[in-house]
Amino acid sequence: MEARDIIIRPVVTEKSIGLMENNKYVFKVALSANKIEIKKAVEEIFKVKVVDVNTVRVKGKEKRMGRSVGRTSDYKKAIVQLAEGDSIEIFEGL
Repeated sequence: MEARDIIIRPVVTEKSIGLMENNKYVFKVALSANKIEIKKAVEEIFKVKVVDVNTVRVKGKEKRMGRSVGRTSDYKKAIVQLAEGDSIEIFEGL
C-alpha cells in the first residue's frame, strides 16, 4: 500500500487538539493498516520521527432517516506520538 492510501485524513476534534500539547496527532487510517505501516506512512509523508502509535477501531453508528435505517462506516483511527521537537505543520494553524 502507498503511504497516501494508509493515512486517509486528520481527525480534528476538541480531544485531538488537546492531545497536540503532548505532541500526539490523530489520523483516520485504512482498516487494514497495522501500526508499523502507519508509522512508516506518517514518517514518509510529514518527514518527522514517530515514537509511538496507538490504534482504535471505531464501530459505525446506526442512523435513521425517517423510516429507513442505515449505518455509518466502521473506521480505524491512529494516535501518533512524535519525537520531541517534531511537529506537523498542517495542525499548527488550529
